Amino acid sequence: MTNPITSASQSLQRAKLIIESPVTGDNIIDFKFNPTEYQLQKANNFAEIAIPGLESPPIQFVRGNCEKLSVELLADTSDTLLDVRVVYVNKLRNLLRIRSESHAPPIVNFVWSNNEFRGVVESLNVTYVLFSPEGVPLRAKLSLTLKEYRPVEIQLKDSPRTSPDLEKTWVVRRGDKLSSIAAAVYRDAGVWRAIAKANQIQDPRTLKPGRVLTLPRIR
Repeated sequence: MTNPITSASQSLQRAKLIIESPVTGDNIIDFKFNPTEYQLQKANNFAEIAIPGLESPPIQFVRGNCEKLSVELLADTSDTLLDVRVVYVNKLRNLLRIRSESHAPPIVNFVWSNNEFRGVVESLNVTYVLFSPEGVPLRAKLSLTLKEYRPVEIQLKDSPRTSPDLEKTWVVRRGDKLSSIAAAVYRDAGVWRAIAKANQIQDPRTLKPGRVLTLPRIR
C-alpha cells in the first residue's frame, strides 16, 4: 500500500543540484533517492522606533530576509561499493568553497520535478550510516540548507516598491536623511525638497528619530 508521499516520489524526477558555471568537471549532482519533504523559510526584518511614553513602539519595515530551503537527502553507493565521500559528499562540500573567478561560492539550482530553488549553499551536515567491511562509507544522510540568490535588478523588476502618486507616511530612524528617504521611496534623492515642504522642515539636518513624516504625492 502506498501513501501520498510514496506515490508522489515515484512519479517525480530525481532530485538534483545543478551548479552554475562550473570550472571543471560535471555540473550536476544527481541523487538516487528523492527527499520525502523540504522546508522553505522566509522572514522580514523590522526596526522598533523608541518613542518615550508609548506602551508599544511603532515598527518600521527595514528589509526582507533571504528565503531558505532546507532538505534532507540520502546519498548511497551500496550498489557499487564506491566511497560515498568521493561520489557525493566531496562534491557537496566543494559548493561551500570560494571560487577564484567569482571570489564567492558557486550559485546552484535545487531541482526536483517542477520545483526549483536558486541559491548558494549555506550549510551542510553529513552523517555516515552505512560502511563496507573495510570501513569505507557507503551511505550518508545529508542536511542541506540553501540561501536564495536574487540579483537586485531582478527584485526591482519583479516587485516595484515605489508609488509616487500615493501619499504615505515615514517614521524617521536614526541616521535618516531627507535625501535618503526620497531615494528609497521615489528613487530620486532630489525629491527631498518636496518632503521638506510638505512637513514644513526648515533645516533638513534636524530630523529626530520617531518623527512621522508625510510623503506627498509626486506626479
